[in-house]
Amino acid sequence: MSEKILFVDDDINILQAYKRQLRKQFDLYTAQGPKEGLKLVSGNHSFAVVISDFSMPDMNGVEFLSEVKKVSPDSVRIMLTGFANATNAINAVNEGNIFRFLAKPCSPEQLALSLHAGIDQYHLITAEKELLEKTLFGSIKVMSQILSLVNPVAFSSTSRIKSYIKHMVDELHLTGRWRYELAAMLCQLGYVTLPPETTSKILASQRLSANEQKQFDAHPAVSASMLDKIPRLAEVAEMVRRQQYNYADCKQADASLPDDPAILGGFMLKAALDFDLLINTNMSLSKVIQTMGGRKGRYHPKVLNSLANMDHIDRSMEIRPIYAKGLAVGMVADEDILTINGMLLVAKGQEVNLPMLERLRSFSKTTTVIEPFRMRIS
Repeated sequence: MSEKILFVDDDINILQAYKRQLRKQFDLYTAQGPKEGLKLVSGNHSFAVVISDFSMPDMNGVEFLSEVKKVSPDSVRIMLTGFANATNAINAVNEGNIFRFLAKPCSPEQLALSLHAGIDQYHLITAEKELLEKTLFGSIKVMSQILSLVNPVAFSSTSRIKSYIKHMVDELHLTGRWRYELAAMLCQLGYVTLPPETTSKILASQRLSANEQKQFDAHPAVSASMLDKIPRLAEVAEMVRRQQYNYADCKQADASLPDDPAILGGFMLKAALDFDLLINTNMSLSKVIQTMGGRKGRYHPKVLNSLANMDHIDRSMEIRPIYAKGLAVGMVADEDILTINGMLLVAKGQEVNLPMLERLRSFSKTTTVIEPFRMRIS
């Protein structure tokens, strides 16, 4: 079996016995105690199954497997203990989402059967995750590209917001990247309901009228209501719905990251969207972070701090004049791309995707387009 199995117990003799009994069937790793176990799980290893003893010093098996769930949510968790009772079993299932609860002594044959079942469950989890990420993400990406053609102003910042979110995911060591990226791609979906002049004023950080402000404040709920209708996007929809929520609204007891991805995703979108508006006023990065830090209660401290070293992203791109025939997917417009009649084809800051590339080349052949285009190239 190529899948990795981790056994955690504070008794080194028991760990060695597991190795002797099962090493020919499984790729086994062992950890003496919960601290060593969490260190391995948090490292570069990807364990299909984590099996833990219940009674250990510093942290019992339920507490340990609950932490494993946070660090490696796809790993299947099994409890093995000599203290089998109803209370332990209930706590294990409720707190650690335990796949199986095995009582000592457990024969090597029974243990092997449970590990095989755990690996099968891991395959189901990862196969479903891969299908969801590839098919759903691909579909949403196509929809986002189409919307960018329909309303280039509204979606001009999508690629930038997505890059900020990807950076924050890496800085905060989060799992489930696809959820946060989808939220970034779709957080401005409700902009399609706004008048074009309102959208332009928002992106230019201009003051809105009372009615315009009311329409703008409603756009997250509009976006989320659209996403609510798509299966498996409930968490993403909630991130989008919460994009204008302030950190102070959450009333957390401390500054730790929230366990709920929907709440955390909302905090990240709030910071990314405001960061983008400020950074595009040509304000320096340090000044942007200082300005956002002065807005007390608006941003989660750790989320804001994750943006502090964004300088190496996007700003390293070279700016060059490019004609339509030289355009390529991934280039970013450094100015509005217009026809000679003033029709907007691509808004400043928008990343060129394949439909957009074909559209620009088509317009270049059939209509007078103002060329060359000032593009940012990584």
